[in-house]
Amino acid sequence: MPDTTLADLAHEVRSKNAGPFWVTMEVFLRDAEGYRIAADESFLNERVIAELYRVEESTVQVFRIPSLNVVKISFPRPVSQGSLRDRDMHAGQHHVPLARLPVGRDDR
Repeated sequence: MPDTTLADLAHEVRSKNAGPFWVTMEVFLRDAEGYRIAADESFLNERVIAELYRVEESTVQVFRIPSLNVVKISFPRPVSQGSLRDRDMHAGQHHVPLARLPVGRDDR
């Protein structure tokens, strides 16, 4: 059986522009248990996001919102919105590596 991913714990994992120079991703967890796993700083933190998205760790911002079971993440876009090298004008696909992040190994 495959590993459980962050997307398996969530209603939705999405990304969007936060202006022309930043990306924001949001993870809407199904329940308090999923939030407990996703919000754990040893699991999801600035270092993990920096490695996933190849950005400087010091530029990553992680916001945990327990009353909504939401984790929000922001970091600078790799290229500015609308530039010649921009391949995702609305940052709508940036969430995929985060959604695929394994949360642990299932028993085999």
